[in-house]
Amino acid sequence: MTGKTSTGPVSPPVPPLAAGTPFSEEERLAVYRAITTRRDVRGEFLPDPVDDATLSRILAAAHSAPSVGLSQPWDFILIRNADTRRKIADIFTDANREAAGMFPPDKQPAYNALKLEGILTAPLNICVTSDPDRGGPVVLGATHMRDTDLFSTVCAIQNLWLAARAEGIGVGWVSILDPQRVKTVLGIPERIRLVGYLCVGHVKGFFETPELEQRGWRRRTPLEELVHDEAWEAPAASLAAVLQQTKPSSTG
Repeated sequence: MTGKTSTGPVSPPVPPLAAGTPFSEEERLAVYRAITTRRDVRGEFLPDPVDDATLSRILAAAHSAPSVGLSQPWDFILIRNADTRRKIADIFTDANREAAGMFPPDKQPAYNALKLEGILTAPLNICVTSDPDRGGPVVLGATHMRDTDLFSTVCAIQNLWLAARAEGIGVGWVSILDPQRVKTVLGIPERIRLVGYLCVGHVKGFFETPELEQRGWRRRTPLEELVHDEAWEAPAASLAAVLQQTKPSSTG
């Protein structure tokens, strides 16, 4: 991947679709391919910048996410400055040292061997925030579940991630950070919630399966163990045979 200027439109045209009709087989496969091949990228970033047209399409996909009460609580801070990224990387280093000590001694060597961020190697970082007040003092749909602005913003991040994968762009979510220190560096107001800190860029390639799975950190739970019929402990017996044949989707 070269990082050359994209020739594609900033907002790709979307053909009309009759209500209730599925996508074509080719379109469906493309959607599922983006979902199943999405990866949390850490050490595979290239220095080539992401061109503005591609970045605009990815951000437009994020902004198309559903949001509680149509509040659209998200903001995206684009961070390219090397000094700023170094400050964030220092915050990660401190938090990562603390995190390592939270695992049992026998697990710490495996933890320390993992690369868990690409803050300095990715040419672009994006900090995604959520404004809980954007929809007003009472938000439709948020009256009884107060964290729905966070859920909405995570939907925007997932949209961004899938659109990036479709564009051949890697994304890595860094969660081992002190939110208050990051907010100070980026001048984020106290009332705004930091939801995601993303490393974004062209990559050498994508792992065939999630990196943590390949490195033996955890294994995927079979889907049939996580689907229930009518109540919490009732297995979905009628779907069991089909679920066992379902290909796993990406979680990392």
